Amino acid sequence: MADVFTLDAVPENLVTSFGGNEPRLRVPAGSVVELTTEDCFGGRVRSAEDLPSSVCDLAGLNPVTGPIFVEGAEPGDTLAVHFAEIRPRRDWAVSSTFPHFGALTGTGTTAMLHEPLEERVWVYEVDVERGVCRFQARNSEFSVELPLDPFHGTVGVAPAAGERTMSVTPSAHGGNMDTPELRAGTTVYLPVHEPGAMLAIGDGHCRQGEGEVCGTAVEAAMSTTVVVDVLKGEQTAWPRLQSDEFIMSTGSAKPLEDAYRVSQRDMVGWVASLTGLDSLDALQLVSQAGLAPTGNVVDPNYTMVAKMPTALLGGPDAVWDGVHARLRAVGQEHLERR
Repeated sequence: MADVFTLDAVPENLVTSFGGNEPRLRVPAGSVVELTTEDCFGGRVRSAEDLPSSVCDLAGLNPVTGPIFVEGAEPGDTLAVHFAEIRPRRDWAVSSTFPHFGALTGTGTTAMLHEPLEERVWVYEVDVERGVCRFQARNSEFSVELPLDPFHGTVGVAPAAGERTMSVTPSAHGGNMDTPELRAGTTVYLPVHEPGAMLAIGDGHCRQGEGEVCGTAVEAAMSTTVVVDVLKGEQTAWPRLQSDEFIMSTGSAKPLEDAYRVSQRDMVGWVASLTGLDSLDALQLVSQAGLAPTGNVVDPNYTMVAKMPTALLGGPDAVWDGVHARLRAVGQEHLERR
C-alpha cells in the first residue's frame, strides 16, 4: 500500500504564488495525498451581496494548497500527479462577473470606452449526491440544474530560474490553466524545475464551460485525493495530461493563437515520439485526428489544449510505460480501502 498524507486548506497552508514558498508537506514519490482546497475567493463570497471587490483582498485571490515537496524530484524530471477524486466540500458554490475582467469586456490592456461590466454574484446550490448544481438567474425566475463536472483550475509547480509567478497566471509550470480536462481520473505531467517540484493545487470548479468566458467558473472548495510520482530523466517543456482515452498538451500564452500553437507543437512532438513518425507525418495525423478544447481566454495568459486519442498511438500504456494506469490503480485501491 502507498503511504498516505494529508494537507488541509488552513491559512498557513495557502499561498498565492508558485515559487518562493517553503514546503508545507514532504512526501515520498508514490504517495497518496488527501488535501482540501479553498475556492478562488478564499471562502469570503457567500451570498449575492458579497461583492468580491468589497469582501476579498484582491492580492489574496486564487489561493492554492501547498507547496508539497516530492522527494526524489529533481530538475530535468517530470512530476506525475494523478487525480483520483475531486469532490465539492460545501453545499454551495459561487460565480461572478467583474468590471474589466472576462472575455466579453474591455480590460486594462484592451482599453475600451464602453462602461465596464456590472459586478454581480451568483450562488449555486450544490448537491453532490445527485451530482448537480443549480443555476438561478438573478433577474428572472429562470433556473436549471447543471451536471457536476469537478476539476481543479490551478495546478502547478515552482517555475524555472527561481521565478515567482502569481497563482492566477498559467504558464509552462502549470498554474491557472482552467481546463475542464483536469478532472478526476486524469494524470497531469509537470516539468520539475526545483528540487521537490513544489506542487500546489487549488481553484476548484464544480463545472465550467470551455473558455471560462465570464472570468469565473462555478467556484468551490474541494476535497481532493492525488497520487504523486516522479518520472526520472523524463522531460516535458509544458504541462501534459492523460486520461484513459486521450493524451493532451497544454499551451498558455497571449495572443490565443500562440497558446494554440504551443499546445499543437508539443502534441506533434509527443505523437512523433510515441509512434516513430517524422514531424510532418505526425503533423498530418494530429491535423486530421486531433481536438483543441479551450482552457481559458480570461487569465493573464490564455490556455489551449491539444488532444489526441491514445488508441491511434499504441494505446494508453505506450505513454511513459503505463504510469497513468499504475497511478490510477493506486488511487482506486486507496479510495476503496478508505
